Amino acid sequence: MALAFVIGDEFRNKVTQLLEKPDSSLPQRLREELQDTLEKSKPATLPFSTARKLKKYLQDQGHPFYLHELLEDSSLHLPEVVKPPRNPELVARLEKIKAKLANEEYNRITRNVNTQEINRNGTLADFGRQVRSVKAVVVTIFNFLVTVIAAFACSYIGSQYLFTEMAARVISAVIAASVVGLAELYVLVRTMEGELGQP
Repeated sequence: MALAFVIGDEFRNKVTQLLEKPDSSLPQRLREELQDTLEKSKPATLPFSTARKLKKYLQDQGHPFYLHELLEDSSLHLPEVVKPPRNPELVARLEKIKAKLANEEYNRITRNVNTQEINRNGTLADFGRQVRSVKAVVVTIFNFLVTVIAAFACSYIGSQYLFTEMAARVISAVIAASVVGLAELYVLVRTMEGELGQP
């Protein structure tokens, strides 16, 4: 909070003129305070109490200049705020509270994270599940291919009793293999839907 003015040259000149006047009836105490203020090295400060006394004197004497004119090039003196040292016990408590809150926040964020799922290598059970899944897919594809190839071979061999030409035998074998392949795909799709829980 400001308690004084930093006086400028205008104030110095006018107060010096006022003090040098032989007929000035300045009170002794005010004269001493003003002289002390002028004798200070720059930046000199003028307390508000002295400024009030000077204002009252100028009003009472009817001088041609006013206090605001004197302080025109002056500024407020704002003292530097000194922060009190922090209590070490309080700082320690605040650090504990911050750590506790950070830990609670971390636990809240990570409460639904399963560290086993994040493990890059995975567990042996995960590996076994993956092998079974891959094995099932490979067996299904192998079964599909064997069924289609067997249907083609049976149709090709069986059609020799019906057709004498090679082209007719191949076409009949392709048609039989396609029908068997489509039937196998239909059964495969229905099975996959059942495993995924869709009727």
